[in-house]
This record gives sequence, C-alpha cells and structure tokens, in this order.
Amino acid sequence: MMHYQQERDQVLEELQADYKGLTLAEVIKRQEVEGFNEIEEAKRKSTLALFLESFKDAMVVVLLVAATVQFLLGEYIEAIVIMLVLILNAIISVVQTKKAESSLEALRQMSAPEAKVIRGGEKHTIPARELVRGDIVFLEAGDYIPADGRILESGSLQVNEGMLTGESQVVDKTVNAISDEVALGDRTNMVFSSALVTNGRATLVVTDIGLKTEIGKIADLLNTAEQKQTPLQRKLDAFSKRLGVWIVLLSVGIFAVQAGRIWLGNQPVDLSTELLEALMFAVAVAVAAIPEALQSIVTIVLSVGTNKMAKRHAIIRKLPAVETLGSTSVICTDKTGTLTQNKMTVTDYFIPRQSGKSIDQGPTSWTASESLLVDVAVLCNDSYINGKGAEVGDPTEVALINFSELNKQDYHQLRELHERLDELPFDSDRKLMSTLHKIRGERMMLTKGGPDVLFNRATYILVNGQELPLDEDWRQKLTDQNEAFSKQALRVLAFAYKKFDQTKQQLSFSDESDLVLLGLMAMIDPPRDEVYNAIKETKEAGIKTVMITGDHKTTAEAIGRDIGLMAVDDVAVTGQELDAMSDTELTEQLEHISVYARVSPENKIRIVKAWQSKGQVSAMTGDGVNDAPALKQADIGIAMGSGTDVSKDAAAMILTDDNFVSIVNAVEVGRTVFDNIKKSIAYLFSGNLGAIIAILYAVIIGLPNPFTALQLLFINLVNDSLPAIALGMEKAEPDVMNRKPRSMDEGIFAGETLRSVLTRGTIIGLAVIAAHLIGLQVSAEVGVSMAFTTLIISRTLQTFAARSNRQTIIGVGLLTNKYVLGAVTICFGLYLLTVLPGLRLVFSISDQFGMNEWLMASGLAVAAVFMMELVKYVFHHAFKSK
Repeated sequence: MMHYQQERDQVLEELQADYKGLTLAEVIKRQEVEGFNEIEEAKRKSTLALFLESFKDAMVVVLLVAATVQFLLGEYIEAIVIMLVLILNAIISVVQTKKAESSLEALRQMSAPEAKVIRGGEKHTIPARELVRGDIVFLEAGDYIPADGRILESGSLQVNEGMLTGESQVVDKTVNAISDEVALGDRTNMVFSSALVTNGRATLVVTDIGLKTEIGKIADLLNTAEQKQTPLQRKLDAFSKRLGVWIVLLSVGIFAVQAGRIWLGNQPVDLSTELLEALMFAVAVAVAAIPEALQSIVTIVLSVGTNKMAKRHAIIRKLPAVETLGSTSVICTDKTGTLTQNKMTVTDYFIPRQSGKSIDQGPTSWTASESLLVDVAVLCNDSYINGKGAEVGDPTEVALINFSELNKQDYHQLRELHERLDELPFDSDRKLMSTLHKIRGERMMLTKGGPDVLFNRATYILVNGQELPLDEDWRQKLTDQNEAFSKQALRVLAFAYKKFDQTKQQLSFSDESDLVLLGLMAMIDPPRDEVYNAIKETKEAGIKTVMITGDHKTTAEAIGRDIGLMAVDDVAVTGQELDAMSDTELTEQLEHISVYARVSPENKIRIVKAWQSKGQVSAMTGDGVNDAPALKQADIGIAMGSGTDVSKDAAAMILTDDNFVSIVNAVEVGRTVFDNIKKSIAYLFSGNLGAIIAILYAVIIGLPNPFTALQLLFINLVNDSLPAIALGMEKAEPDVMNRKPRSMDEGIFAGETLRSVLTRGTIIGLAVIAAHLIGLQVSAEVGVSMAFTTLIISRTLQTFAARSNRQTIIGVGLLTNKYVLGAVTICFGLYLLTVLPGLRLVFSISDQFGMNEWLMASGLAVAAVFMMELVKYVFHHAFKSK
C-alpha cells in the first residue's frame, strides 16, 4: 500500500518512527544508507568537449582539411576566413547547449533551506538536506515543504502544489487515509517537497527524501529526457555526410584528371608548379562546393525569426526551436491560463422560483433574493482588488467580487455600508465560511460553502422574499440544479443567511445551523475568446491539438468540447486510465485522445514519446516543475512566462502572455522561417551547382579552367552570404498556414527545393559555359574573365528568383524586400572592385576584357535569370493541375 492509503500509525510503524522523533544515532545510520535530502546532478560535458564536438560534422571536416592545405600552400587569408567561420559556429553551439543545462540548478534552488524537526523529543531547526525518512517535521504558513511526507496532524493546512500539478488552486489537506488509488493531486493527506504552505499548520512524518521525492523524480526525468535534434538539424547532418564524401571524390577526380594531363602532356612545363596549381584548384573546387557559411546563415535566419516571434509574445531560448515550430504536427497544451483565462468567472446562478436573469440589469432592478445573494457573495469574502488593480485572494472569491462589479454593484461600497462584526474563517473540515454584519437594521450571519454541506445545514429556503421550510421537494430541486451545473464542469457555491437579535456580537460554529438557503452560483475558468479561432486555424494547418491538464476530467472535457478541440469521436482519459493502458493500446487510441486529465510527469513524457514514435513533431506547453521533463523531451518545449524558472530553463520557447494563440502565431512564423531557410539553401546550392557544372564541362572536354582558385573563393566567401541572409527576411507565403505539417522523413531538398536547385543551377552553368566558350575565342584569359563575370552576376541576380519557388519576381513584388535590394547592390559593388585597375590583375581579369565583353557576359547572366522565371511560371501555371 502507498503511504496515503495507510493510517498514520501504520506509516509510523513502517518507517520505524514515532512522535518523539528519531535519535541522532538513528539519523546518522539512515544517512549512511539513504544519503542526504538533496538533488544530485548528472555529470556534464566540459565546455572544451562541447566545442570539439562541433567539428565532427562531415562538411566541417572537409573544410578543415581544405583550410589546412591552403595554409600549407601559403594561401593564409582564405584559410583564416574558413577557420573563423567554423569557430563562430562552434561557439554558438556551445552557448546554446550551456543555456539548456540550467534546469536542474533551478530545481535545486527550489528546495527548502531549513526544516523544523523533533529529534530525541526536542525541537530543532536543521538544514533540510539533513532530513531522513522517519523524521517528524513541523510546518507553518509561509514554509516551503522540505521533503515528501504523510500528514500526522493538521490545523486547516492549505498547500499550493501548482509547481507539481499545474493547477493554481490551493489544496485543503487532511489526516485521513485514502482507500482508493488516486492521482498525486488528490493525495490530500500527503505533502510534497518544494510546495508552499499558504495557510494553517501541520505535523508530518518524512516518507521520501532527495531523488525519491516527487520533485526528485522530476529531476531524474530531466537527467534522462532526450534533447531532441530539430528536423532541419537531422537533415543537414545526414546531408553533410553525403555531400562531404561526394565533394572529396569530386576534388580528387578533378585533381587526378588535371594531374594526368600535366604528366602525360607533350608541352614542356614546370611539373611541380603545374601540379601545385592543380592541387590548389581542386581544393578551391571543394571550398566552392561547400557553402561554409551555411550554418551561420541558418543561425542568422533563425535569429530573425526570434525577433518576429518576440513581437508576437513568444521568446525563443534555443534558436533551432524556430524551425521546429514550423514542422510541428501536434501541440500538447495545458488548459489553465493557456486555453482559458486563468480567471474564475461566475457564468450562471440559481434562485428559487425566479425565471430569467435580471442581475445584469443593475441593482435598481434586483429582487430581494438577488440583492441578498450579491450581499453574501461580496461580504462573506476575503478577496479584494488593491490600489494597483491586482486581484488578491482566492480565485473563487475574486470571481464573486468581479461578478458584483460587472453587474454595477461597487463591492467597496457594500463593505463600507455593512461592516464585518465577526467571522468564522473557512476550513477544510467544515467547508464553510461565515461572517456577521448589520444589514438593513438586522444582525445577520452570511454563509457560503459547498452545496452538499449547506443543503444539510439549512432548514429554510428564501422563495420570492418568503422563508419557506426546506422540504424534500425543494432539496431535490436544489440537488438537481447542482448536478446540472456540475455536468457543465462548473464549480458551484451555495449561499445562505441566518438572523440574530441585536445583541449578537460573536459567532460560534454551532451558529452554522438552521440556515436560510438563498441560492447557488456557478463559475468556471472560461476559454479565451481568441482560442476558438486559433483551434480552427490549427486544424486547417493539419496540426492536432491535445489538452494535458492537472484539472479534473469533467472540467477538462467540457472546455475541450466547447472550444472545438475535441472531435465527435474523441475521448478524454485520466492519468490513472492512461497508466492502465499498454503501449500498444495507447498507440491504437492515441489519435482519438484529445484530453488528458489529472496527469503525472511520467504520463506527460509517455504521451510525448507516443506521438514521437508515430513520427510526429510534438510541442509541449507547461509552467510547473512537473512539466519540465516533458518540456525537455518534446521536440519543442514551450514554457509560460508566469511559470517556474525550472520550466523556463527546460523549454525552448517562452510565452510572455501565456496564450495558446501566441503558439499558433509562432507556428506561422516558424513555417515562414523554414521556407526562408530552404530558399537560402536553394540559393547557395544553385550557385555552387552552376560553378561545378562549368568546371566539370571544362575538365571533361579538356578546356582551360574557367575560374582561378581565388575567384571561386571570392564568390563563395563574399558574394553568397548577404543574399542568402536577405532571403531569410522574406514575408510569409500566402498559403503558409493552409499546408499540412511536413513529414519528419522529408529531406531538405524535398519538393520544389530540389527542382529549383537543379533548374537554376543548370541554367547558371549553361550561361557560364557559353560565356567561357565565347571568351576562349579571344584567349584563355578572356574566357576566365567572361566566365567569372557571368557566374557572379547570375548568382547575384538569382536572389530575385529565389524569393519564391511558386511566385514570379513580379508576383512577389520587386521592391517588397528591401534587404534583397541592399544585398544585390552590395554584391554588385564588390564585383565592380575586381575590375578596377590594380585589382584586375589580382582577380585574373584580362586587359582585353572590355565593355563589349562585359555586356555579353552580363547579358547571359540576365538571360539566365529570365529563363529561371519562365520555367517557374510554366511549371506552376501550365502544369499546376498536375
């Protein structure tokens, strides 16, 4: 049996403890066996190890080899530029990883620093880490609970366990054993480490310490939860390995062919010089084929996405999360405060024999029963709104004063008019609160509480201003109404009063009998108004929304159906029902379970893993400590801005407004960012492919090299970066939220990206070949000048074509992206530097390359871009039905 299912004496006997506390010798003995009451961290990788891991990527290895060769050949500037890019990428990777390691430290800091215990019959205050199982601990209001424990004695103890359960309501604690197996949130005779005592006092016996506590189990889950790579990271890693191999083979092949021709050639040459130049060219081809700035460009484009999201209440902590959001297919969201307003609101009420609702017409139209109902709701109430407009007090009581204010009755005015003379505070045993006032010349006790309790304590009912006996017929009507409210997942309070003579000054618990029942008020934490449309939008985007909450099943299901989250054949399950399912059963039912209620941290991780096993990209929201492991396990963890530091540290994204709508907005930005990353990738590889095609043609046909090594490096290291970054600033495509989430198996060149790369790369290659052949008619030097000019201009102008794989330059709007215009202008400026006197020689621009040659080369580049647009138009208009 679990400790909450045992009587107090059974728990003490099992723990070999008693009310006098443990002896010091027994404490030392137990510490030697069980250890200390603290959370231990798993061993972390050193900063150096993380830095070196960044250089394992296949493309990075190829670039390292190329940089080393260039350094040995005396090409220091090129080697240094490559190394700086690689080091920058490594530093960014280490910083992101280090940020993600702070979750456990935040968890450790939540632990209570001290504990009040009985040892050897005497009371001591000790460091909480020294607690052992069996220690007797005292708790008072304001204390953080130092360990898990079974309550032995309680004086109106109330505890805020939101950091574990995710629910903001305080929990009333008892000492009685619970026979059934219940979820953590319903174990009312237990307290849990790091929860906060908000009211009362208690004595407990420690049942678990350290990693065995509920918060310790969460720490262990954080240690074991997998840090997921994003889909883009996985695809880039796989592609890098394949590309690295092919580039090495291509470079070796080019060097072998050129070396063979030099070796077997009939012309007398300096063999070592020629072979060295062939090697430099082969290395330059390798560098030209690898977009070494790709990782940096992806990082910059993601950073642009984070700025856009921040303006829409989503703060990104880990850059890859931007891209992951764009591929999200399942959103596992909390209910309270995310889908709902996190504000209890009175939505209905019941007054005997009163049809219609006239309270909303203002006090002047109220009946005597309505007026008295509002009086009790406001006066038998400890909540208030402070000078800064902040609501202070129990959310249920705040709902009552807001109801009064909404219906034009100033609650301040009411309280000033009817001063409180005495009170009987609420406690969990009575489930009642009573206050004494002078109202309309009479001494009256006003009482509110649970309907079942008040029904039993009332003997009269107010009907149309008359106090009538509360007979069985009326009791049945009240019970039926209470059940009707409950079926709508509404929280119900009953209200009553009792009159005394003018000498009454103090209340006693015995006064809470023979009450006159007034009526009922029903309330709920209502959905946010904007959530309805957001849920509809996620469905149109092919995204499944799942609610995971610590609240009760009835309430969660009612909200889920109201906002359209649940389809007709969808179901809600509790954490206990989930525990009873096998993995096979869960997999079979997964897509029809839209609501999970009263769940544990283990349940949340299991749900996320179940969706991931189906190849779905999952987003998980959370705000409590209990959410942290699932936030880390999910493909993207989303913490609430109002949540705990532990949840924020474990998450990849934080919502500053705790609003589900902000998640949907972030998904739209994420999809746009991924589109733009693919546009940048397509731009880079199209240009590289064009250069490779021209080089291979020359090598195979036996023509002179169309470029020098320096020209290739210049284009690749200088000309590529700015246009690719500018493409990351593109606005969303019109259909971005009408597409289904892309498959996890989809490669980075899937769909139109590969077609765009092959089409534009081939067109650029053909244009460069034509320019080279035209130039060779004059000389090899002019051929190089023509090829270089055509390549750099066509790659620059390709930026306009790369802005959309579907819309033409005219459709997108030539002037709608000022960053593209700026990038193209700068690239042209950099190119013009190479044809200036003095620099022409450095970049191998022939003296014979004049205005006519420049116009021919530029004309071929412009024709290439026109052809790209023509192919795009034909493909998407003539064949769009296919």
